Parts: sequence; structure tokens; C-alpha cells
Amino acid sequence: MKIKLFFTSMLAIGIFACNQPAQENQEEQNTETETVEEETSPEVFFVNISDGDTVTSPVLVQMGVNGIEVEPAGEEKEGYGHHHIIINGTYLEKGTIVPMNETNIHYGKGQTSDTLELTPGEHTLTLQFADGLHQSYGYKLSNTIKIVVIE
Repeated sequence: MKIKLFFTSMLAIGIFACNQPAQENQEEQNTETETVEEETSPEVFFVNISDGDTVTSPVLVQMGVNGIEVEPAGEEKEGYGHHHIIINGTYLEKGTIVPMNETNIHYGKGQTSDTLELTPGEHTLTLQFADGLHQSYGYKLSNTIKIVVIE
């Protein structure tokens, strides 16, 4: 009788011990998932073209964002801004005002697409997000790709 009670007790302890780490592991996984979701940062991206694509001119460019809102320029509001495309250039440091010229195209009305007339050859396109006063959000809200334009 003592032996049977001993084995029954050991079986109960074993079952309890086996279930314990699984519950702790599940709690750890839930914590990790929550942390990843909290660390998700805003991003900008080209919707319809990718790095290395070969295209013809005029080039349709569709611009996307996640985690930040697009609105027309005019005032500085946290969490809002608008797109710029820098042709054959790179991102602008955070706080730098995006120049307005033939290679720095502003979409201050909140546009999310455009067609670009580009000459045949390789081109770099940098999508740069900026606040309502055209101040760059820097590297974190930029995306640079290289494309080849053919005739």
C-alpha cells in the first residue's frame, strides 16, 4: 500500500512539474509578443516598385506609410506628415528642411502617388517623410531604392 501511494504521489508531482514550465513558457511568449508590438516603429515604403526594378518612363510611384498619418503640409503635428521623393540622392538628417527643386519633389497636399519623368539609365529614388513644416523625420522614415529606366 505504501509503495502504491508513493508512486501515485510521484506521478502527481511529475504531472504538475511538466505542466509548470509550459505555462511559464506561454507567459514568456506572450510577453515577447507584446514587446515586439510595442517596438514597431513607423515606416515609409514604395508600394508598386522595388529595389532593382526595371521600369519605363513615366514611372508611376505609389507611396505608403505605416504607423504615421499622411496629411497636407502647413503645421507641425506629432505623428503626421507628408511624402517627398529625392531623385538621385539620399535621406535627409532629422530636422533638415527638404529643399524644393527639380530633384526634391514635395507632396505637400498629402498625395500618395505621382508619375515621374526619368531619363533612361539607373536612378536612385529616396522616399522621405517630413512633418508639416517640411522638416525631415530622418533616416527612420526614409526608404531608398535603385531602379533602371529603359526606353
